[in-house]
Amino acid sequence: MRKFLCTCLLFLLLSVPLDAQELDIFGYFEPQFNLIYLDDNYYQLQSNKLRVDLKSNLGENLEFGANFDWIVYHGKREWNYWNFIPERVTSRYSSARMWRYRFTFDDRSFLDNAYLRFSFPSFDLMVGKQQISLGTGYAWNPTDIFNVKDLSDPTYEQPGHNAIRVDWPLRAGFSLLALYSPESDWESSGKLLRLKGRWQHFDFSITGTETEWGVTDYEYPFVNLFTSHKRRLLGGDFAGELLGLGVWGETAYNFVGDFEDFWELLIGGDYTFDSELYLMLEFYHHSLAKSDYRDYGLNDWLRFFYQEQKSLTRDQVYCLIQYPLTDLLKIGGSTLLSLSDGSIALVPTVLYSFHENIEFTLIGNINIGKEGKAYGSSQGHSLLLRSLVYF
Repeated sequence: MRKFLCTCLLFLLLSVPLDAQELDIFGYFEPQFNLIYLDDNYYQLQSNKLRVDLKSNLGENLEFGANFDWIVYHGKREWNYWNFIPERVTSRYSSARMWRYRFTFDDRSFLDNAYLRFSFPSFDLMVGKQQISLGTGYAWNPTDIFNVKDLSDPTYEQPGHNAIRVDWPLRAGFSLLALYSPESDWESSGKLLRLKGRWQHFDFSITGTETEWGVTDYEYPFVNLFTSHKRRLLGGDFAGELLGLGVWGETAYNFVGDFEDFWELLIGGDYTFDSELYLMLEFYHHSLAKSDYRDYGLNDWLRFFYQEQKSLTRDQVYCLIQYPLTDLLKIGGSTLLSLSDGSIALVPTVLYSFHENIEFTLIGNINIGKEGKAYGSSQGHSLLLRSLVYF
């Protein structure tokens, strides 16, 4: 039914004459090919994604926007997280348990964003499903309770979230953001307040949130036992320039009631050399994660895979290097290093702008480390080829 409604709504919008609605229509087509090497076998997964963006200024102070996505998959669509967990852990459990952790890449069509933005004299109001991006970190964002990034491709677009958002500009360069993400009742709904300002060469913000945080006990004997906890977060971030370097930081402490409190810290910096070589480095700490890989248990692996927890390993470093060989070709890559267990993931990348509206991206993923570590070789290796055609 959802697919049918999305298709009907898009058809109705496209059927209205453009001069009658002043509607801008744009988007992209994105085919992707994944080659995965796992357990001495090569697997293929290919997808085709069509995204259509709609935007219209309905009046001097009112804007409408929406995004529709259609994604179809081919190749090996059925996977199991059990196959990515070291045997040292899985051998403790019955093989029947593994069938709980299957997942499939199903064809999807959905409304990713749909919002109205009202501009009033003293504040802006945004209502609907919308992009919410918080924090200054590149690979991780401790203050972001809505999104978890893919570490092999941190800049890939994030999904929309249903929310009511108000932005107030205040005096002396300060601003206040209030956000409410409604759920079944007030207690389980997400609330956020962020005060943002500027001091000398630095932008900074202070953030407080309250939301429900779901945690699953995957070691429970007969079922995956899911519990919900009240999570209150207090954090902040900054970004600016120091001695010619771009620097930023982000931290958050999480009060989780009857669960374990935890905190996260991120510090980063970047520099562009005269040769146009770009170098970026980030350090990330997650106190809930383990510092010894021999302590990684079933809950640690699966909570990381299901994005209930942002990190499997406690201390990590992310390094990115890029260099433009020509105006159209950029090469580089990133490295993920677990300081806690010594494992490394190498992510070489190539970006080629074939045309003003056509891009090709090649992303590798090579895990180096012994079995059981965060980036152990038993996690497999992959190669992604992506093309983007904008219209």
